[in-house]
Amino acid sequence: MKSKIIALTVFMSAFFSSCNTVDDLLTFTISNNTSIKIQSTSPINLPSEIITPEVTTNSSAEFENNKTKASLVKDVKIKSLKLSITDPSDKTFTFLKSVHLYISTSNSDEIELAYADNINVSSNTIDLICTDKRLDEYIKADSYKIRTKVTIKETLTKDVTVKADMKFKVTADPF
Repeated sequence: MKSKIIALTVFMSAFFSSCNTVDDLLTFTISNNTSIKIQSTSPINLPSEIITPEVTTNSSAEFENNKTKASLVKDVKIKSLKLSITDPSDKTFTFLKSVHLYISTSNSDEIELAYADNINVSSNTIDLICTDKRLDEYIKADSYKIRTKVTIKETLTKDVTVKADMKFKVTADPF
């Protein structure tokens, strides 16, 4: 009886570790970025919206580079979203109270991608809290739109340009 239990334990361990290995082989990261310009005329303590130009997804090439195709992609989630101030170079995020980023395509509804509330950061970079929403249809599309809702807590004397670096975790089926 002990040998059967040991054999079953070994088999189950091998099975689950091989599933994780297969998932690891079929999981990769796609990176995209966009720029967001926060106007110096943005109202204080009131949310204001910023629409960015469409982001082209080079996802077809990314899928091909990772030996898969869009039809085999089974799960896409945002892995990280980092904001960095690019202009003015000496500005920090002390002016920002909250930020929420939303993603949409012409064929799909808008959903929240990442956010940060009650921001109290004195650096020029910030990591947002990512949602766990499935993003398959957004990343498979040729392009998507990012809408940003910001609330500032101090007057801006100059426009602030922020770069949003997005990393998406993609998992595909083997066939």
